[in-house]
Amino acid sequence: MAARKIFSDSVVPLPESDGPAPNGAIVQTATQRELDDTLDVLFTLSLDPESTAALEAKVAAGEVATPEEIAAATAPDAVRSKLTSWLESHGFSVAKASADGTSVYATSTVSNISKQLEVDMAKVTKDGVTYSAARTAPSLPADIGEGVRAILGLQPFRQLNKHFRKYVGPTGISGARALTAAAAAAATGTPPYLVEDLRAAYGARGLSVTGDGQVIAILIDTVPATKDLKAFWARNGLTGPSASPKRVKKINVGGTTLPPAEGEETLDVQWSSGIAPGAQIRVYAAGSLRFVDLDQALDRIVSDLPRFPGLRQLSISLGLGETFLGGPGGEVAAQHQKFLKLAASGVNVFVSSGDAGSNPDGSGHGSSGPLQVEYEASDPVVIGVGGTSLDLSSTGAVTSETAWTGSGGGVSALFARPSWQTGPGVPAGDKRLVPDVSAAADPNTGALVILHGHDNQIGGTSWSAPVWAGICALLNEARVTAGKPAHGYLAPLLYPLAGTNCFRDITSGSNGAYQSSAGYDRVTGLGTPHVGNLINRLT
Repeated sequence: MAARKIFSDSVVPLPESDGPAPNGAIVQTATQRELDDTLDVLFTLSLDPESTAALEAKVAAGEVATPEEIAAATAPDAVRSKLTSWLESHGFSVAKASADGTSVYATSTVSNISKQLEVDMAKVTKDGVTYSAARTAPSLPADIGEGVRAILGLQPFRQLNKHFRKYVGPTGISGARALTAAAAAAATGTPPYLVEDLRAAYGARGLSVTGDGQVIAILIDTVPATKDLKAFWARNGLTGPSASPKRVKKINVGGTTLPPAEGEETLDVQWSSGIAPGAQIRVYAAGSLRFVDLDQALDRIVSDLPRFPGLRQLSISLGLGETFLGGPGGEVAAQHQKFLKLAASGVNVFVSSGDAGSNPDGSGHGSSGPLQVEYEASDPVVIGVGGTSLDLSSTGAVTSETAWTGSGGGVSALFARPSWQTGPGVPAGDKRLVPDVSAAADPNTGALVILHGHDNQIGGTSWSAPVWAGICALLNEARVTAGKPAHGYLAPLLYPLAGTNCFRDITSGSNGAYQSSAGYDRVTGLGTPHVGNLINRLT
């Protein structure tokens, strides 16, 4: 028998016999009908190691790589051509390859995938939805698999979770804070908070920057309703171009029917566009939270960078506990390659750290899981954003800010400690720590979000991540206005500012296993921002 390369880190183990599986899934033998279904599969190719190491070094130094340096971190054409030829001659339809050539997307029937990749396929039911999924690891002929890093999409029941929480009060909040434009321009300190409340709390009130010339990308599964955006902008006193639907470009990455809006996409767009009212917003709707669909959307963002030079910030409010990902290979390795290219291009990716504290379960909403951090926030080339509980006075002044109990944070099991993650409060160790920074997230003092025409009070680190993406747009506009290039990867620039007036150090509160303390901590990171002081220091 010819030798084969087995991709054991492309799947997580499932029981050999039918029955319960981890995280509430049920495994059963596939029927003939299910074997006739089709499945999208992503073949990720390994990047050139020398060029990749050079990009990692650039990002760790906060530097932006040249287009030539980024293009060098690719896979050999011969590897890709050999793979695509084999796929097409073995019953796969090759749908597309990413613009940088490192991702090959193909489709085939479940039965053919089982035969060609020599994988046992089953049906897995999770949260009431049944999927065709691999029970065992896939493989390729050794000569074809050379240069292939992972085969993804074979367990579509494993998906990222959204990080947002709705506040449900005793009487609801319909009609809350129906203010005039003039009143909306002044912080009033009453939840649900308006944009100006956070701009005042975080030192951005009265600044001349609006994010003009900047583009904020949002990665999520679907798009918000335009009428909800217009209502939110009006409630927050935004007028003119800042309240134009033309600000928001909705991109259906896969061209499929998108799921209905349920809040996350609306929160992300309303608050990033509110914090940076001069920025353009590009919503990359993946169609689902499956890794293959999200990877395709990330590839689209990477390929769009040359046409949108102001695209220097990306907000992602998704995650899954590292222990549920099966190790540093597979999906993690595939997405890290994409995040690396974004960071090397000067795009700061802000990822919510999670809403279940130090012990998130598989749903991301319960705190009964193992001690762990969530990926994607743990990736060392993104900015992990934690959450706080922010209380304001009737005049909008900050009366207290403490760690939010749901703020995800801790020690990564997958990534080494980046060279830049040092400073006051950073504990000894050799593993990546999460989060890096934080902002308001507690749903009890949450954000106003208008969804389906109704007022909602929503929190979670899904709120803090787009707030930081908006702040990054303000920082980058200030740099460009000063005649300087936009920022590179911010983390190496932010950690030296620990303990300065650029951050409000959060010193009380806990997320379960970890306590907030002076300096860096594994609940709120460096703390919450003072935007004006950050602009002065970084510009």
